[in-house]
Order: sequence, then structure tokens, then C-alpha cells
Amino acid sequence: MNKNIKNIEISGIRKFFNKMEKYPNAISLTLGQPDFDVPDKIKEGIINALNNGKSKYTPNAGIIELREAISEFLKTLNINYSKDEIMLTVGGSEGLFISMVSLLNAKDSILIPSIAYPAYESIAKLIGVEIITYELNNDFSVNIDNLKEGIKKGGKVLILSYPCNPTGALLSKECKNELIEVIKDNDICVITDEIYASLCFEDNYYSVAQCDEIKDKIIYVSGFSKMFAMPGLRLGYVCCKKELYDQILKVHQYDVSCASSIVQWGALTGLKNCLNDVEYMKKSFKDRMEFVYNELLDIGFEVNKPNGAFYIFPSISKYGMKSEEFCEKLLKEKGVACVPGDAFGVGGEGFLRISYCYSMDELKIALKRLREFVKTIQY
Repeated sequence: MNKNIKNIEISGIRKFFNKMEKYPNAISLTLGQPDFDVPDKIKEGIINALNNGKSKYTPNAGIIELREAISEFLKTLNINYSKDEIMLTVGGSEGLFISMVSLLNAKDSILIPSIAYPAYESIAKLIGVEIITYELNNDFSVNIDNLKEGIKKGGKVLILSYPCNPTGALLSKECKNELIEVIKDNDICVITDEIYASLCFEDNYYSVAQCDEIKDKIIYVSGFSKMFAMPGLRLGYVCCKKELYDQILKVHQYDVSCASSIVQWGALTGLKNCLNDVEYMKKSFKDRMEFVYNELLDIGFEVNKPNGAFYIFPSISKYGMKSEEFCEKLLKEKGVACVPGDAFGVGGEGFLRISYCYSMDELKIALKRLREFVKTIQY
């Protein structure tokens, strides 16, 4: 076996989701999987593509029509990429993988947030890359000074993730501007994972990809799993300038050839006809966030209010238990599955992640049980 594989653990998210097999009546708040169905028009687009024989290979980069539509959609976020700077991937996950494989040699160093989506670290380990973690502030924003120290240690590639899984934090205008200056002043490349861009609860959206001056250093990764509630259909995309694009496309070509043809046509239908569905879903998630946030405060948790995605990351440090112990007891005693904070990196210990992309009925029951559980803890 490849020795790097042995250094990778199963995702802490899946670990706790899988534990539910022993607790059939438990409520899961683990996965980041919208409880909405795929919009009907997207289903029709996929079916029509299949019925019309559009099940052959597409160009490696994906169908031109969808790349043009993505280009137009990104302009609504003040992000500018042409159709020739966009490639369709098998989910955002493949986009992350091929970007990291393309940029990094074994023993290079990558800068990953101390609280982050687990795949960043696992991919880095798989390809034999050294990991430098940079700290986040108490509000889960980037600690710029600590990031600069990481760059001095040799960080070659920087991972950013806003809106953030697991914290729900957004990139502020101030932090965006600070990051742009850091990127300008240093010989680094940035992979910015913005899979939750369509689920921003604020009026203004900020991304380092909005700055054309540094576009030659930026790889923008996103997709449709969260946007159109179609995680199992596996369609994402990578955007970058030609010098990077041509190399990443080689890896994509030999990895998967192309993303699913019929799903590409479905996503095209979605961008043309289903943005109102996205707005409806976002409003629902915002309502659920308000409910969960206020309940957690009332129970007594220390918690930052999320401004995007569909996760909340309360602190459990005052309860005198490690994250995994807290979640194990909560599942065993009250039948509620959450994800321990340490599944998201060294900075995640002392937190737990609650996914609120489940129904309001499930959230009400789960938060009631969590309240009862906390009352039993002596601290």
C-alpha cells in the first residue's frame, strides 16, 4: 500500500454519521446535505439530455454552454472568468484534488486553516505535502499575522474557505483587502474553496478572486452540490488563468476524462431557470440558523453567529469534555449525532459542528435533547 494512505483517517464527519447505525432512532445533524430535493427543472434537464442522446463524452473541460453560464453567474459575485478559464469537475472535491496535485510537489508546504474542512489535510497527506496550519481569530476570521509567519516558514499554497465549513463564517471586506496585500507581496498561490457562495446570508459577498491584479495566483473552486441540493450528482468547477488552467486540465483529463454529461446539462438548466429556488432555500437555511443560534445561546453555549453555509460551531470548552467525548455521550444518551470539532483540525478541539440543513422539526427535537443533555453535565 501507498504509505501516505496509511496516514489518512476516515473523515470525522462520516465517522459519526456511521455511528448512527447503532442508534436507529437518533437524529443526525452531521452531514452537509440539504434536505431539499433537486429542483424539478434540473431533473427535466437531465432527463431531456438523456433522452436526446447527450450521454457521450463532453470536452474535458465540460460543455461550452455551461461554462458560459457559470461565467455569467460569477459576474453576479463580482468574479470574472471567461468560459475558457472554467472547467467542470466531478464535484468540488475533485476540483480541490486536481488543483492541489497540480500545484504541489512532495515535501512542498501548504497553508491550511487550523479549523478547516478535513479533505484539505487528507489530500495534502496523500500527495506527501508538509502541512503548516495558520490560526483563526475568535470570530473565525484569518489571523493575518499568523498567516504571514506561515508563509515565512515556506508555505507555497494557501487554502481559503469562505463561506466556511464548519464555522459558517464569511470573508469580510477588511480581511479580503488584507489578504490581497499578503498575496501580492508573497510568492504563493491560493486555492479558494467557495462551494457555499450561493448561501451567503449577508448583502455583500467578498472573495480574493474578485481582485483581477492577483488572478494569476488564484484558483477558484466551487460547484452545484449545495447550490442546487444535488450533492450526489457530483458536479463542481475550477476557475483560473490559462497558465494554471492548462496544467490542472491535464490532471483532470487523466483522472476522470470529464464530468457527467447529463448532469452538466441539468446544471445549465438550473442556472437558467432555478435561481429563485436557490433564494428560497437560502432563506429557509437562514431561518433555521436563527432558530439554532438562539436556542444554543439560551441553553448557555458560547457561539458565533454564522453568516453563510449551513453550519454552526459552538464552543463546548466550559463543559470539561473533549469534543469526541461530548459527541459520543450526546449520541449515546440523547440520540443526537453531531460532529466533534477536532474532526476539523487542531483548532477545532473544544467545539462541535451542528449542521442545520435538516428539517425544522428535526432541529427542534435535536435542540430539545441537547438542552436536556447539557443539564446533566456537572462542570
